[in-house]
Amino acid sequence: MTQACILGCSGLELTPQEKAFFRDVRPWGFILFKRNVDTPDQVRALVDALRDCVGRPDAAVLIDQEGGRVQRLSQPHWRRYPPGRAYGELAGNDMLTRREITRLGARLLAHDLAAVGINVDCVPVLDVPDPSGHEIIGDRAYGDTPDAVGLLGRAAAEGLIAGGVLPVIKHMPGHGRAKSDSHLALPVVEASYEELAERDFPPFRMLSDMPMAMSAHVVYTAIDAKRPATTSRKAIRRVIRGELGFDGLLMTDDLSMKALSGDFTDRARASLAAGCDIVLHCNGDMDEMKAVVAGVGSLSGKAKRRAAAALGRIARAREPFDVEEARARFDAAFDGRYAA
Repeated sequence: MTQACILGCSGLELTPQEKAFFRDVRPWGFILFKRNVDTPDQVRALVDALRDCVGRPDAAVLIDQEGGRVQRLSQPHWRRYPPGRAYGELAGNDMLTRREITRLGARLLAHDLAAVGINVDCVPVLDVPDPSGHEIIGDRAYGDTPDAVGLLGRAAAEGLIAGGVLPVIKHMPGHGRAKSDSHLALPVVEASYEELAERDFPPFRMLSDMPMAMSAHVVYTAIDAKRPATTSRKAIRRVIRGELGFDGLLMTDDLSMKALSGDFTDRARASLAAGCDIVLHCNGDMDEMKAVVAGVGSLSGKAKRRAAAALGRIARAREPFDVEEARARFDAAFDGRYAA
């Protein structure tokens, strides 16, 4: 039975222990980081080995390939891509051009990822940064207004889908006001519900039809003063599933981040009990992964249907695409600043 988790691995190829563990556990998906990346051939072989472990050729293999600071596939084998903010600063006030180039950039990302077998990208970032917020979002955001973030976020998501890669909208219901980095501490946002609804929620509502989303390890006192969104029934049921209307596959942010407390079994159980469909654990630590798996069960019910629907969004026939012409247009838009 497929387990309700996404797991990482330790290096460039699977160890015998990892192979045995993944064959026994059968996670729904996997996630890659820079420690797992060397050359295109190596990445392709690792992706194939991961899918072989679970016996599913369409198993989800995720990566964080945003561009800018967050890019796991990098030079010399892959081109550089700009951060989200660079798209939002293109072409003066010409939003149509910004949308076109954002979609084009995501289509090129999808081309790179699909070539090595990766079928899910944790993009777009839909957080609207607040001037007093932590720089962890910063230039990863497409702009400073909900409309700009939502419009360019949709363009990026559509570009990925056109290239056969699923987008993951993140970080629900909004990380832009957080004054600390949830990798290192638990952020607490004290904005009123009305303030959140006006500025933080709209981009997620605009993209509520997307196949996958990632929760935020952030406490919103106006929603639930005791628990971060990832482990809060109020945040997931009232806001994410209710106010925002998202009915796709909801995954947690990384359970190993310091924003969460308790052992890994408890973290996993609490996330699923709150309403997340699948938990994510990234660092490849075997003991931690075993503890996470102890806190999840098999993928079933609504979560199973959402997972199947997400994978069903991967295009069987990709949109026609001239990669060389697309790269030339993309490079011209940025005056060659991100040329390979």
